[in-house]
Amino acid sequence: MEPERQKALYPIGIVAELLNIHPRTLRIYEQEGLIKPARRGGKRFYSNIDLQWLRCLRKLLTDEGLNIAGIKKLLTIAPCWSIRDCDEETRKQCPAILNFPVPCWELKPRCCKDSDLACPDCEVYRHKMDRVIMLKCPDSGAEKT
Repeated sequence: MEPERQKALYPIGIVAELLNIHPRTLRIYEQEGLIKPARRGGKRFYSNIDLQWLRCLRKLLTDEGLNIAGIKKLLTIAPCWSIRDCDEETRKQCPAILNFPVPCWELKPRCCKDSDLACPDCEVYRHKMDRVIMLKCPDSGAEKT
């Protein structure tokens, strides 16, 4: 079931309609590093997990009174090296540890470039989104997608 939820199925127009927001808002979230939709032919496509995260973002922004900076701060609480359990040598060379508390997906660490790993496929990115959803938006679960 999990791989099915990760498939990027929905174009930006459909997602905007489902969430009742303007497509420009989704582009702003992407520009701010809050979402990383898959790209195909230069177009954005969102997965069910992305929809769950976007519902949570909307809740945090509208109901919880957070702003984008506050959400970014939430996402930096658990450093990526603790999620990936990086060894000391990797940490010394990683821009994510040198620039903490900037999220690793805003830095494009060398280890990600070397392994050709995209943020939406990365366990760090997914773990942070899942953690915020679990703690702050438990009612935005996959059953709504």
